Amino acid sequence: MANPPLEDIRSKIEKAARIADRKPSDIALIAVSKTRSIDEIRPLLEAGHRVFGENRVQEAMEKWPVLKAEYPDIQLHMIGQLQSNKAGEAVALFDYIHSLDRLSLVKALAKEMGRQDRQIPCFLQVNIGEESQKGGCDIKAVPEMLAQARTAGITVAGLMAVPPDNVNPVPYFALLAKLARDNGLDELSMGMSGDFDKAIKLGATHIRVGTALFGPRDTPAA
Repeated sequence: MANPPLEDIRSKIEKAARIADRKPSDIALIAVSKTRSIDEIRPLLEAGHRVFGENRVQEAMEKWPVLKAEYPDIQLHMIGQLQSNKAGEAVALFDYIHSLDRLSLVKALAKEMGRQDRQIPCFLQVNIGEESQKGGCDIKAVPEMLAQARTAGITVAGLMAVPPDNVNPVPYFALLAKLARDNGLDELSMGMSGDFDKAIKLGATHIRVGTALFGPRDTPAA
């Protein structure tokens, strides 16, 4: 079933990838479904999309077990800040975690992955704009955090970051890409509805798109 917003985003991904001499298939579109109801999510599922992202464990637990039972090939990404005491639920429900940012969470996730015998690839979240109100480890702490995660047995897929609001994101995307290269990581979770094309041109492998797919949160999705 056709879904015009999804088709539009896919077209833009293809265009940005072509400019960057990349394959569109190498870029994962994460549909950010936080605060969205099952009825809002279902049209994307019916259109064949299977990759989604949530910010809160509790909200995700209320929606996704039902949908995963119906669509077993769903890939669910945890993209919001994760409390260590929610590690067990996160490991049970999610397929990727994008917000690994501190040693206490490394320990909690490693313990739960071992207990549940489930290995969840993680992105190390970096506070790329050095903003006190945002999560993520310090830029200088990336090598140490990476080493701690690997020592604990966690698979680190790559780096994730959210640039500061209302500024040109390009320098921040470029810095994250350099950090990934310097640390031998191939994947980059960066870029949202307003700037994912720029992120793709700078190497994003995972883009997180909500509003452009679902519409503004204060009005019903079309």
